[in-house]
Amino acid sequence: MPYKYIQQLVSYGCRSGLLTKQDEIYATNLILDVLKLEEYEEPEIPAEEMELEDILKGLLDYACEAGVIEDSIVYRDLFDTRLMNCLIPRPSEVIAAFQVHYENSPEEATDYFYNFSQNTDYIRRYRIKKDIKWKTPSPYGDIDITINLSKPEKDPKAIAAAKLAKQSGYPKCLLCRENEGYAGRANHPARENHRIIPITINDSAWGFQYSPYVYYNEHCIVFNGQHVPMKIEKATFIKLFDFVKLFPHYFLGSNADLPIVGGSILSHDHFQGGHYQFAMASAPIEKAVTIQGYEDVEAGIVKWPLSVLRIRSKDEKRLIELGEHIQQTWRGYTDEAAFIFAETEGEPHNTVTPIARKVEDTFELDLALRNNITTGEHPLGVYHPHAKLHHIKKENIGLIEVMGLAVLPSRLKDEMQLLSEYILEGKDIRSNEVLEKHADWVEEFLPNYKDINSQNVMDIIQDEVGKVFVQVLEDAGVYKCTEEGRAAFMRFVDAL
Repeated sequence: MPYKYIQQLVSYGCRSGLLTKQDEIYATNLILDVLKLEEYEEPEIPAEEMELEDILKGLLDYACEAGVIEDSIVYRDLFDTRLMNCLIPRPSEVIAAFQVHYENSPEEATDYFYNFSQNTDYIRRYRIKKDIKWKTPSPYGDIDITINLSKPEKDPKAIAAAKLAKQSGYPKCLLCRENEGYAGRANHPARENHRIIPITINDSAWGFQYSPYVYYNEHCIVFNGQHVPMKIEKATFIKLFDFVKLFPHYFLGSNADLPIVGGSILSHDHFQGGHYQFAMASAPIEKAVTIQGYEDVEAGIVKWPLSVLRIRSKDEKRLIELGEHIQQTWRGYTDEAAFIFAETEGEPHNTVTPIARKVEDTFELDLALRNNITTGEHPLGVYHPHAKLHHIKKENIGLIEVMGLAVLPSRLKDEMQLLSEYILEGKDIRSNEVLEKHADWVEEFLPNYKDINSQNVMDIIQDEVGKVFVQVLEDAGVYKCTEEGRAAFMRFVDAL
């Protein structure tokens, strides 16, 4: 019987501040009900404190053996979230605690909520730590690289069940408020251990939460209380700065609102932010510019592979006005010589990826100029990773990548390991169907290294992967970091 693990889970709840001593019997009975048990015997000798991952594994193994759930990663994830909910306060209690901390300071409030979101296992610490991370030096600063291993791969049985599952419109998407407390299903994750902090920005109701996959420190999501599509407009800049005024230690940015250059969820208006200094935020102004009518606002082209204008002022209202002027001008801007087309056959192509922050007493707004035009040569996008880089990164370049963090597919972990073996043993990379796509790349960089051995081979591969991501960012820049590209960029600045 799983009594030891039940006791351990309740003990974890008390240690982590989710429960008090007075809650122990109540929480134990909730866990018994989830496990379909009708009685409980307190273990005579309490075991040593166990890690949460091991406690949940013990309970999940029991549930599978007892036929309570199917033994599949999807059903195990749905079930352990139900178990965790037996320990977690109601939303109103969490909101009240957040507000008490906020009265002391915004940073204390976010520290509380971030720790809470980890303690509830909404952010699965033991999976996040499996992510592979490193930094690659570049002409633009140190670029962050991460191989995401924290999203579990679905097994074939669960994939089949998801296909057969009744299609539901509830919740409408993964960002809707209705996810809070939702039990989940084969094709929708459980969110019983999820809590949302309500905030008001631009006089409207929004929600503040953390990403369960935390690609960087305190990776938060701020989403519209209504299920409405993404749209970059003047109100966007107002919302970004309203948030930054609430939480001055956080940045907040938005994905672009067009396909290819936008994020993965365009159907629900949302932003992403956090407590992290990205390489783009650290990048200096390469060329200061003055924009007519906004001479009081600092402005300049950022030394960055994407085409970024940075504007700075102690008065965020000036940045909101100028940000709207820049994005409206860019929406309608065409420069055929630079292959910039505002639209073709009625389809709009120009938009921006905006990021707002506060640096000491000054507000900043970075606007990355984006264009999603496609051609026969580049069917996925002219300003998108080009085909020769797809062996490393093929997906859209969204907000997180724009700022200088590569989120690379999990397949690369095994491919890099296998590649290191082939390089060390001098094997033919083209002979392996998994590695064949990397062959041209390896042949290109290998001559640059005189001594490759078991001690340095993985460092070399990581560094070269990082260099590929820098090229990915350069591909996404509508104006290249060349004399010709900068001249074209200045033509747009002059148009302002």
